[in-house]
Amino acid sequence: MQQIDYQAILQTLSSELEVALEMDIAGRAVVFDAPELSFKILMAEGQGKDPMLDQAKKTVYLNVHQFVAQQDKVINRLKVMAGLAKKIYARDTVLARVDKKVALDFQEEHHLQIPLPGKYRYGLFHQGELVSLAVFSGGRKMLDKPSDYRSFELLRFCHKADFLVLGGISKLLKGFIAHFKPDDIMTYSDKDWSQDSSLAVIGFRKIAEKPAQQFWISGGTQFPIDDLEKLEQIRLAFPEGYLLSNSGSIKLVYTV
Repeated sequence: MQQIDYQAILQTLSSELEVALEMDIAGRAVVFDAPELSFKILMAEGQGKDPMLDQAKKTVYLNVHQFVAQQDKVINRLKVMAGLAKKIYARDTVLARVDKKVALDFQEEHHLQIPLPGKYRYGLFHQGELVSLAVFSGGRKMLDKPSDYRSFELLRFCHKADFLVLGGISKLLKGFIAHFKPDDIMTYSDKDWSQDSSLAVIGFRKIAEKPAQQFWISGGTQFPIDDLEKLEQIRLAFPEGYLLSNSGSIKLVYTV
């Protein structure tokens, strides 16, 4: 595993976020913080979350190997959080369906997680350029609901690079709802990036939480890890990778 130069990371983050970050050691992690930011960054090589760390300020948990592998994507997302995004209003965009290849390519370039094709894909276009994307599953029957009840999942949502489309997710959801008439839409919010969810503002409600998970990331593939034996098997088969431990996720539902 390559040696991590945290001093170089400090300089890069300070330059990109346009603040003088300070670096401190917190247990097995390194914390980057500045008074001007509304969040701090906790970076570690394995499990990033330190339960002893003061949680008074919103914390972004980053695996350092993910940062190295996806530096541009991570920095662009941090710039959005720091208020440095290029802002576009949803009313100035055009809603349209997006084909599978375009959606996968867009996610590969701009989303931190593994790209998913989904079944339905909607995008917002600004001056002919795709700037925001939402990927949905097909409809699912629910055992505790009437036979004609259909629930869909919002699988992926992301903006282009360091852009922020104000009102973008609302416009994407409205377009999808108008076409498919779902009874509800569920999704998961990554707790590594936020300990609450901004989706609550537009009507999503929290119904559950998923516990922390571990994955071995190699060559664009994500392998779930259930125990040490499986980790060793996958590590031997795919040595060019890294272990990613997340903080879990929040399950949310939007009732139409």
